[in-house]
Amino acid sequence: MRLMALTLGRVLALDVGDRRTGVAMSDSNRAIAMPRPALVGLVEQDLLVRQILELVHEEAVSMVVVGLPISLNGTESSRADITRRFVAHLAPRLDDVEISLCDERLTTVEAARSLRGAGLNAKKQKSVIDSASAVVLLESWLACQ
Repeated sequence: MRLMALTLGRVLALDVGDRRTGVAMSDSNRAIAMPRPALVGLVEQDLLVRQILELVHEEAVSMVVVGLPISLNGTESSRADITRRFVAHLAPRLDDVEISLCDERLTTVEAARSLRGAGLNAKKQKSVIDSASAVVLLESWLACQ
């Protein structure tokens, strides 16, 4: 029987938006996804990149997962092109940290459902929905690893 080596280390998940970027972080064993405060959005791209780099270095992140907006019919939306351009801008600055794109279809819907279940109405969800979506994205990515 052949055993495969497991890659460990924290994973940072990003749900990139124009105004805010949702953030989630795994533990170093890649077992748990936890929300983090949202960062700025693409309207402040240079600041967003600096904030991401700070998180990567402070938390010893070994992988960054970025949500890729895919339409329900499976095609890439116009937002997907914007996300790909942002990833192309970010990737060279991450040194030895891997970056991966992951289908983010329905993550916001699932996050909103979860937050409603926790008693947060739509108004209260506004400040945390982006990072809750990043948690759903990260949990999905972790489950596939």
